[in-house]
Formats: sequence, C-alpha cells, structure tokens
Amino acid sequence: MKKVFAFAVVAVMATPLFAADGAATYGKKCVGCHGADGSKQIAALGVKPLNTPAVKKMGTDGVAAIVSKGQGKMPGFSGKLSAEEITAVSQYVLTLK
Repeated sequence: MKKVFAFAVVAVMATPLFAADGAATYGKKCVGCHGADGSKQIAALGVKPLNTPAVKKMGTDGVAAIVSKGQGKMPGFSGKLSAEEITAVSQYVLTLK
C-alpha cells in the first residue's frame, strides 16, 4: 500500500513537468502573426489582437476551438498540435495583456 501511495505522489508531482507549455507553443506557432504580447494586427490578413476583453470573454474553450479549426486566413492546428498543446496555448493566450 505504501508503494502505491508513494507512486501516486510522485506521479502527481511530476505531471507539471510533462504538461504542455502554452508560452513555448505560442512562441513557436503564434508569435509571428500575433506578436509577443498578442497586440499585433495585420489588417490585410485579418489578424486581430488577442489581448482584448473580447478574446478573454471567449474563455479557453472558445480560443481552443479557433486554434483547432482555424478562422479566416488562420489555419487550424488540429493534427499539428496535440489537444493538450491546444489547451495550453489557449490558456496562455488568455493571460496576454
């Protein structure tokens, strides 16, 4: 029983080490169009700022749906990013100021 408990504790503590890093994913996949702080606009491509109350109101699920399926000229990242990475980057987008 002690071994099972010890394993469970180690597994819970190690989970964040393997969790997707939303900031790193954003830096690799999103920063080129949206900017480091999410404020970049490219009117010709329909790129709108991400650091707005409207985006924050969408919540993680709303942002994740756009990241997954794409919108306008933005491609979808479903199949290119794991579901965990999409959730992590969506949560990160909501922290942009």
